[in-house]
Amino acid sequence: MHATDDTAKPVALLARAGAARDRLREALIAAGGRIVLEEDPNQLEPASLVSAAPQVVLVALEPAVEDALERLESVLETPELSLLFEEAELAARREGWEAQRWIRHLAAKLQGHGNVLPPGLEHEDAEPANTLQPGLPPRPADGHVDAPLQFHLDEAQVQAYDLPADEIYEAPASAREPHAEVLSFEELIAGAAQPSSVETLPPPLPPEPVTASVEPAGKAAAAPIGDFSSWSLLDEDGYETAPAAPVAAEPPPALASLLNSELSLVDLDEGAAEGNGAVLLIAGIGGPDAVRRVLAGLPEDFSRPVLVQLRLDGGRYANLVKQMARATPLPVSLADPGQSLNPGEVYILPDVIGVESAAGGLRFCADANDLLQALQADRSAVLMLSGADVAMVAPVLDFAGKGGWVAGQIGEGCYDPAAASQLAVAGMSAGDPEYLAAELAVHCAA
Repeated sequence: MHATDDTAKPVALLARAGAARDRLREALIAAGGRIVLEEDPNQLEPASLVSAAPQVVLVALEPAVEDALERLESVLETPELSLLFEEAELAARREGWEAQRWIRHLAAKLQGHGNVLPPGLEHEDAEPANTLQPGLPPRPADGHVDAPLQFHLDEAQVQAYDLPADEIYEAPASAREPHAEVLSFEELIAGAAQPSSVETLPPPLPPEPVTASVEPAGKAAAAPIGDFSSWSLLDEDGYETAPAAPVAAEPPPALASLLNSELSLVDLDEGAAEGNGAVLLIAGIGGPDAVRRVLAGLPEDFSRPVLVQLRLDGGRYANLVKQMARATPLPVSLADPGQSLNPGEVYILPDVIGVESAAGGLRFCADANDLLQALQADRSAVLMLSGADVAMVAPVLDFAGKGGWVAGQIGEGCYDPAAASQLAVAGMSAGDPEYLAAELAVHCAA
């Protein structure tokens, strides 16, 4: 047990004895933490952890402590505790600049501030380059400043004619004259009004007298001029009406069977509503924490299958399933050949499992293949998290060119941002896992 400062936040360090615990102890002391308990999780009783009264618990994750963490779960889930997880293998080999960087981030979490810059750069960019000044902006030095209101109205009317107009209707030249009287459509048709400042229209002709004489057969009574209720697109006088085709008494037997059957349109989109869409998370060093944070940010009604491709030494994927199941409300399982992919479920992909198209959508196969080839780009997304293989950047960018949504993890907690940084340089979305989860939820809900 160690103590540095009574005012420092009490921390419990849970890690097996070894290089990882030594490195984490040194980092906690350098970050200003006060270690009140240091113990192997396999040998720790829940009552001992409670009696130590820590405010922060730092856990070194490795397969050997999985069962112990489940035993301590009731205490670790106490709302008063802040949990920090670190991969034991990564902590053991962290040194030099990388170790100093991690200590700064650890100190920011323990002390509750956001300063993670090296010493001497804390106040960089503290003052904005352009400061706001009080008062009104300078007025333009032209003749429009003191002009009367009518001047501005006339100028606006002139400028309005240069704005894009509706392609269907173009105002006549007479309507563009300033101060011209506006006529309705009916007045223009009937000629009932005389516009000012335009040429005078001739008066309408008087209606012809209506006679009681009977028009010849096939002729319609002449309508008075000015009555356009009987207008039509064709001159019926110049065409002979074709005799109506005889109606068959009964349709042919083949047509009758079709008419008597119940026909309906097939909903072509029903089977392709989901298509072969899925979300692929690619990670490596530092990836378990990033994947855990992304899954924790996804809603319960997430509408896509989620594939997690995370290379693990020793292939302990069953333990990874347990870790991720505690972080997300979505079901988490290990991918199995022949299994179909369901929306809203998370699948951990071992090295030897691939994905192929099937009649009902996607399913897992026993051959490791290019996952991007099986996914429908316009309904899929790819996140490259900490430690993702740089060799996958080019295929992922090609996938984005086909309509796929692509993003990468950068910022705090990204221990290996090489692949994700190349995505950001290429113009793809980038941010911490919480930001990526929120953006992913919005994209897949569209």
